[in-house]
Amino acid sequence: QVQLVESGGGLVQAGGSLRLSCLASSKIFSAVKAGWYRQAPGKQRELVAVVSSDSITNYGDSVKGRFTISRDNAKNTVYLQMNSLKPEDTGVYYCNIIYHWGSGGYWGQGTQVTVSS
Repeated sequence: QVQLVESGGGLVQAGGSLRLSCLASSKIFSAVKAGWYRQAPGKQRELVAVVSSDSITNYGDSVKGRFTISRDNAKNTVYLQMNSLKPEDTGVYYCNIIYHWGSGGYWGQGTQVTVSS
């Protein structure tokens, strides 16, 4: 069982920045995909950003150009740098790491991000 611990969430004003971290209890160098998802109140969980094992990234349309995902395999950590934050970015952000294609992977407990206008 792999444990994921997210950190870095908080309250920030619109236009500000936050960096989220996701620390895995197991090595992530073999993970086929690592990503961040978010869920706003009353809405479904949505893709924010993912990065593959060969560092190919994909972003949700609403965050392109503002957010950057990265992974540090040596530290078993996945990061999400969030700039130019907007109130609509508010939600609980979850880390997901997939080690084998076809599996759902592992999820963290989530970290709250609140952007005030």
